[in-house]
Amino acid sequence: MSSGEALRLLLIGPPGAGKGTQAAKLSEAYSIPAISTGDIFRENVRAETPLGVQAKEFMDKGHYVPDSLTNDLVRDRLSQPDAEAGFLLDGYPRTLQQVDELDRMLGEAGASLDAVVLLTADTDEVVRRLRQRALEQGRSDDTEEVIRTRLDVYAEQTAPIVEVYRSRGLVVEVDGLGEIDEVTGRIITALAHR
Repeated sequence: MSSGEALRLLLIGPPGAGKGTQAAKLSEAYSIPAISTGDIFRENVRAETPLGVQAKEFMDKGHYVPDSLTNDLVRDRLSQPDAEAGFLLDGYPRTLQQVDELDRMLGEAGASLDAVVLLTADTDEVVRRLRQRALEQGRSDDTEEVIRTRLDVYAEQTAPIVEVYRSRGLVVEVDGLGEIDEVTGRIITALAHR
């Protein structure tokens, strides 16, 4: 996969594995937008779009935004001109229903995913990273116990999604630990050898 062709990627990895950082690096390397559902929610809420107003109602109550609304927001984002030449999705799909919906969206556009980059990371190292980040940001609620619970939930919820994509031969596993540029290099190399 060269940086000149349309590229449609998913980026999956546990909290603390560096997804946001790698998404930005890969976006630049491949000249495709990094699309985070969290960013989509925040942008639509800020712009007070009809979908954003609906999402805000759930977010203000501390609830997850339902799949149907999340799907609508992602569909809208993927229809924008900058995503025509490819994209990198971070944080979507999170459920099997969202996998089906993404398949539908891409199918309607005559497109498909090129790869699913699965960042792997040692649990103890991820806990150390997140604890450090919590201390730096003054987030006292991110205790080791809370972080380990989040990692368990991630593993439980993500495993079925990874297996769907693994069965399609799309998963590229990359060690997410190390220097930022080193990890980016590993991802680009792994994608080039697909």
